[in-house]
Amino acid sequence: MMRLIAVCFGMLLFSASTVQSNVLTKNGVMVQLRALDTITGLVKDIELAVGNTTVYERLRISVKSCRYPLANINSDAFAYLVIRDVRESDPSFEGWMIASSPALSALEHPRYDVWVLRCKLAE
Repeated sequence: MMRLIAVCFGMLLFSASTVQSNVLTKNGVMVQLRALDTITGLVKDIELAVGNTTVYERLRISVKSCRYPLANINSDAFAYLVIRDVRESDPSFEGWMIASSPALSALEHPRYDVWVLRCKLAE
């Protein structure tokens, strides 16, 4: 049974990545993130230019890229993020985070949650 679940999950990931790769995209210059401190319940929206780094509580968040579908900037976004707890040397998260599927590739941290909302153009 577990093998069947693993195979189905693998097929789902493969099909999601195949669909995502067939979408024409464009680069955004900023990313809008939402951060949650799960202990206090406080939520903060963060805007960060591509190539920059910011600190939220104990997290150092760097954005390497933000892409969105060419047809509509508000339809979906995916960003390449590097997130480090300032107390640790290895990243807590490094990879693509997808706005429409935040659980697919999520930050694994005991206190904080961060997810992508959208890409933005220059203000």
